[in-house]
Amino acid sequence: MIAYWVHNLDPFAVQFGGGFGVRWYGLAYLAGFAASFFLYRYLAQRGFAVIPADKVADFITGCAVFGVLIGGRLGNILFYDFDAFLRDPLMFFRVWEGGMSAHGGILGVAVYTLWYAWRHQVNWPGLGDNLVIGAALGIFFGRLANFVNGELYGRQTEMAWAVKFPKEIYEAPVKAQREVLAAAQEMFAAPVGLEEVVASVPGSAEVTVLLGQFLAPRHPSQIYEALLEGLLLFVLLWMVRTKVRVPNGVITGLFFVGYALMRSLAESFRFPDGYVGLLTKGQFLSIFLLLIGVGFLVAAWRWPVFPRVWSGGAPRATSVR
Repeated sequence: MIAYWVHNLDPFAVQFGGGFGVRWYGLAYLAGFAASFFLYRYLAQRGFAVIPADKVADFITGCAVFGVLIGGRLGNILFYDFDAFLRDPLMFFRVWEGGMSAHGGILGVAVYTLWYAWRHQVNWPGLGDNLVIGAALGIFFGRLANFVNGELYGRQTEMAWAVKFPKEIYEAPVKAQREVLAAAQEMFAAPVGLEEVVASVPGSAEVTVLLGQFLAPRHPSQIYEALLEGLLLFVLLWMVRTKVRVPNGVITGLFFVGYALMRSLAESFRFPDGYVGLLTKGQFLSIFLLLIGVGFLVAAWRWPVFPRVWSGGAPRATSVR
């Protein structure tokens, strides 16, 4: 039999005690925002943007706050955790505990960029084209953070690279949970809860072995999603952006279509958050992103406006009022 690895990564990059510290989840968001800023500025300097390079920092900051953070949090609550929100409305502000929806973040950014384009009278599809390239890298970092956190794990499998995730114990039968708590109480010489047991895994080989007996090997679907929705999508978008003469909106459309298709594929390996008919929630929500992407592609070729770098002009962007 294969001795499957029991996930024991620490969600804290640096911990100061009492559950306080710097989490990998937060660092992943910072890495995503930084990547978006540098990529967008690089492209703006080369004539691929509708805003000048010196306006990129403010634009990315707005996308981060109003689009990703607020949109992602609202999306998670509305799509996946509305009952818990009704019981505890303050959970909305505890973003450090996780609970962000990729679909919500994407839609949040779309709404913010629409407002920004209207406010500053710039081409909306052109505004988003460079942004979605950085967004793909942001998804890559975010999925890696999901793996470090041991959340959003996959379906059961016997593949050699399968992983046992301690947080699965929250969904285990009551009998198994009681056995774990009874054994853990002897180890700690004090009453403990499941959350304390799971939190102690990174620093305790004994607890790791204990939980491993009650966990099923599962696909590390977070890694699959990081590679598909993040890295692969980024490479495809970057190649089209820099090598192919396409009108504004095509890159954005390709992002929505590509993310929807790759997310739906990854959902085949991910433990479902729920179903809508025969589709998982993730697949169902991806249908709307797919339709949005097709809309962007049709509009881009129906009313083509090309970036300045492809239209023969000097590599500068439209000024923002």
